[in-house]
Amino acid sequence: MQQKKLSFEQANKGSEPLYSVSPAGEAFPLPGEADQADEFKRLQKIVAEQRLLGREIVVVMGIGFVGAVMAGVIADSVDKATGRPSKYVIGMQRPSTRSFWKIQYINRGIAPVEAEDPEVALLIGRCVQEKKTLTATYTYDVLSLADVVVVDVQCDYRKESLGNVRQGTAEIAALEDCLRVIGEKIQPECLVLIETTVPPGTTQYIAYPIIKKAFGKRGIEDKEPVLAHSFERVMPGKNYVSSIRDFWRVCSGITQTARERVEAFLSDVLNVEKYPLTVLETPIESETCKVIENSYRATILAFLHEWSLFSERNGIDLIKVIDAIKVRPTHSNMIFPGPGIGGYCLPKDGGLGIWAYQTLLGFEDDIFKITPQAIDINDTRALHVARLVRDALRNMGKIVAACKVAVFGASYREDVGDTRYSGSELLVRKLAEMGAEISVHDPYVRHWWEFEKQEQYPAPGHSWSRFFRNQEKLTELRISKDLPEALQGGDAVVFAVRHEHYLNLDPDKIVEMTGKPVAVIDCFGILKDDKIRRFFELGCEVKGLGRGHVKRIKDQVRMAKK
Repeated sequence: MQQKKLSFEQANKGSEPLYSVSPAGEAFPLPGEADQADEFKRLQKIVAEQRLLGREIVVVMGIGFVGAVMAGVIADSVDKATGRPSKYVIGMQRPSTRSFWKIQYINRGIAPVEAEDPEVALLIGRCVQEKKTLTATYTYDVLSLADVVVVDVQCDYRKESLGNVRQGTAEIAALEDCLRVIGEKIQPECLVLIETTVPPGTTQYIAYPIIKKAFGKRGIEDKEPVLAHSFERVMPGKNYVSSIRDFWRVCSGITQTARERVEAFLSDVLNVEKYPLTVLETPIESETCKVIENSYRATILAFLHEWSLFSERNGIDLIKVIDAIKVRPTHSNMIFPGPGIGGYCLPKDGGLGIWAYQTLLGFEDDIFKITPQAIDINDTRALHVARLVRDALRNMGKIVAACKVAVFGASYREDVGDTRYSGSELLVRKLAEMGAEISVHDPYVRHWWEFEKQEQYPAPGHSWSRFFRNQEKLTELRISKDLPEALQGGDAVVFAVRHEHYLNLDPDKIVEMTGKPVAVIDCFGILKDDKIRRFFELGCEVKGLGRGHVKRIKDQVRMAKK
């Protein structure tokens, strides 16, 4: 089939979408009903050959951020006694306009996710082209061939208002649909491993009944589903693959058989010799483990917000205070939150626990106080950065609506290209609402889909644009790779992410590139005191999160000029 370079809109004009368009603009025609039978025959032939080689057949449902790399890790694993591959992996993605292209990419040996870790591309290429232990498909019938099904279907949490996580709900419909199909297709002895982060209780109170009822309709009601849960701790960045393969895992199953099966499976594919498994008694414990783990980290980050405000208003450099505290070993993991926290897990996982307690588990009282408040603080911290931009410009006799603001950093953390729920996104949206012209620089991000495709990304109706006015033109926002281009004509510069590229920027060069003194806002303690002083000497204004001491430096510069 010949592919075309098209935009999503060009490829899907009319009432019936026909193409799935990759991020590179390559359009793949969606398969028809006739293609399904041929695809299943292809898979049956492959599976028959793999079984002759003594390999277990693993189907990974969902080949996105986690599933694609998990599929590669399983496909790359070998029998620890013989050194030969013991698994054959089939990644499964439904044939939608949004994601069918991922199947085509994997079958070419191309990773469907961008990553700073070069091992991601090498892993997928090696398993598809050399080891021939990985393929991808779009037919649900493949489930009937599986010995193990790993579920990596997204379970999101939709917030109905900004800064109030209680007004939200867990979106588990896609997961429920996936589980129904699994129950209709799998062999009863197949291990079903839910790897998705889910509301506590999902495996036992949602997945088990769905699959058990499906078994009953098939006349195998005497069989118990072999159902387990084990969450991933994947981290984007340079150790993406290692964070899945070479890291501690927690798992559990609904029965003793399920616990034994999931422990054996994970022991086959992960580096459990160096990073032993923790096997808990019930899946709700494993599910709760992930939610508490991320809620704990989110809470620590939110805790520092109030001390950041305290420091700004009382002449304190919170960065130096934290460094002084971290000398004490018991507090060495204290982290400055910057303009909010992002990534897929920390901004939402506590909400899954709150929702599960009342909706899934049926309690009516309100026991959660700290967890929701932490999420709400983190969700709105970037709005305070917008206020700092406003105040810095105001000190220079300017207003946001008449200024260009250059934002340095689009991703949610340093030295990665992941923009999911980044604090920079909310900052840009608020500045746009206030009328600013905005440019963005990020050395790791090629497309900021939250803006470019905000009507469809991350899903229709989910864009945070719904919380702000004046968002329409942000679909035209593009990431600049050229610092002078991003800075040209700028009135304000926001260091929003602690990328390595920004740590040694020279104040004189920045002013030279903007062509005039600018307002500088430091969100991550990037600027040392000597650089802050130099910005003031150049006629700039400086503010920063938790950096109340900048006024002292400003006064010193002013006195020196007298």
